[in-house]
Amino acid sequence: MPARSPLALAALACAAIRGLEPLTSRDHAAVGRDDLDVALVADDRCEWVVRAPRNAAAGARLEAEGKLLTALGDRLPYAVPQVEGSARLPEGGRAVVHRTLRGSPVDLAALTPAAPLVPALGRALAALHDVPEELVEDVGLPVYSADEYRRRRLAEVDRAAGSGHVPASLLGRWEHALEEVGAWRFVPCVVHGDLAPENVLVERVEVTGILEWSETRIADPADDFAWLASGCTPPTLRAIVDVYAGARRTAPDQDLTRRARLAAELAVARWLLHGVSTGDTTIVDDAVAMLTDLDAAVTGSAW
Repeated sequence: MPARSPLALAALACAAIRGLEPLTSRDHAAVGRDDLDVALVADDRCEWVVRAPRNAAAGARLEAEGKLLTALGDRLPYAVPQVEGSARLPEGGRAVVHRTLRGSPVDLAALTPAAPLVPALGRALAALHDVPEELVEDVGLPVYSADEYRRRRLAEVDRAAGSGHVPASLLGRWEHALEEVGAWRFVPCVVHGDLAPENVLVERVEVTGILEWSETRIADPADDFAWLASGCTPPTLRAIVDVYAGARRTAPDQDLTRRARLAAELAVARWLLHGVSTGDTTIVDDAVAMLTDLDAAVTGSAW
């Protein structure tokens, strides 16, 4: 369906939140997905985030995410969005509304191993991965064993290979990594699944909030380090992992950082597959260029 305008989303916010009288509305695509319409709507109290699904699958994901966030409550040492109202859509499903959270997106380029924010990031990830698994299971989000997840990654690589766009040397690297079964003996835990700088809010030396929980699952904890592996220097990544290891109730496995780097690489393959599946040649071309650069960068290095 066509994208909804910020004005249309503001009208949905009015239906969802009693007494809301919009002063401004604007796009908020930075934290959205291509199957969601997202806008920021301000009234005289605060600024609200309005999210409306474009299809049934996105609607189901929003419903599950809302249930999870309600269950999380105050279990985490930072804020998560809490749905404060919803409005039914004529075509089915619901638009949901929550307040914006305090903080600004983390700037990974500014991080060094000694940065005051490094311990906060390590502790924030440890708290997330120590969330009781039944909270995710009870709302019907995906649950994978370590071997199931490794095979899932293998299937992704196979699909990417079928596109004909991935350099042979990259495919060989990924296949070698995924066939090293010993590196995939991790203990599955609650994983956010979509961490990126724009989804992690910080203020000075603390993590204040985490957004976009629709990809949450029980899977490989290394997935939540992929954004750090691609955006930080190796020493900074090690410093965050060290704090994380000390804060977790269950010690991480020794191959977590290796799998995090691999997950960052495979994110490019998923971007390619997204372009292929949607027929978007612009995305495909972008992914092919990224894969070419990645191939050059990792040639000759161990995974």
